[in-house]
Amino acid sequence: MSRRPRRRLVVALIAVVAVVLLVVGVVVVRHLTEPAPPPVAAAQSPTPTPTPTPTPTPTPTGHPQDDRPYDLAGLPTVDVFAVIPSLPVDDAPEQGTTGEVARPLPAGAPVFAEPGTAPVAALPRELPYEGSIVPIIEREQHWVRVLLVGRAGVPSAGVSGQLTGWLRTADVEISAMDTSIEVSLSAGTIDLVRGGARERVPGEFAWGTDATPTPIGRTFVMSVRTASSLAYTRGHPIVYLAVQSPTLDGFGGIDVAITAFHYHDVHSGPISNGCLRVDAEAISLLTQVPAGTAVRITP
Repeated sequence: MSRRPRRRLVVALIAVVAVVLLVVGVVVVRHLTEPAPPPVAAAQSPTPTPTPTPTPTPTPTGHPQDDRPYDLAGLPTVDVFAVIPSLPVDDAPEQGTTGEVARPLPAGAPVFAEPGTAPVAALPRELPYEGSIVPIIEREQHWVRVLLVGRAGVPSAGVSGQLTGWLRTADVEISAMDTSIEVSLSAGTIDLVRGGARERVPGEFAWGTDATPTPIGRTFVMSVRTASSLAYTRGHPIVYLAVQSPTLDGFGGIDVAITAFHYHDVHSGPISNGCLRVDAEAISLLTQVPAGTAVRITP
């Protein structure tokens, strides 16, 4: 090849390389000078807002509240002499109590046969022969069912048993009672239970005959007092119970037939008019219990 054509070829190659470099440079410059696209933010899941758990509204237990005022002046008083047919006798005498007692506030408490009805009696805070501190056998938010002194009727009319009634919790003071007395006629035992500890009352005791039986079931201590007119007690206090005889309308010339623990020289077997006769040591223990103490007598 002559020197002239070779020179032309070199010149052509140089021209091609120059064009290629020019194109590449334009592309690079354009890439470097164009603004970068804005960054795309990653999609975020919304943070869940915690939903507070609603506080449930307390559901009242038992019968509805009755906050109406009642005039107690025209109502019969629940006391040891009362006979109030509109109040029910105990329908579950074999059961116990709640371990609590109720006592009316100073104004006294209306007594209801059933919650939601009109009151049929009044229970004062103080009674001449006591009996206003009463065991609770059923408790609700607004009401308590209690054992009461008095009677719904008399045995000659076919009515006997422990009287009961309902009180409004707003009308009473409620307190715990950790003392009770348990009597088993068949086993011949009397147990004094205090704070969960059981103490056997010593000695034999007497109970009612078939004609004048000792009432069976739950009742309570109405009062503890001395009756000097009753010579057979030898001056020892008597523990009077709320329940009355299931066969006698009255006793000793009065219109009540109260059951009681009391001292007697003769105190063994089914020989009494319904009372529980004990010796001196036993009555000294039994008289230590407070009014309102629950008593349960089993066959």
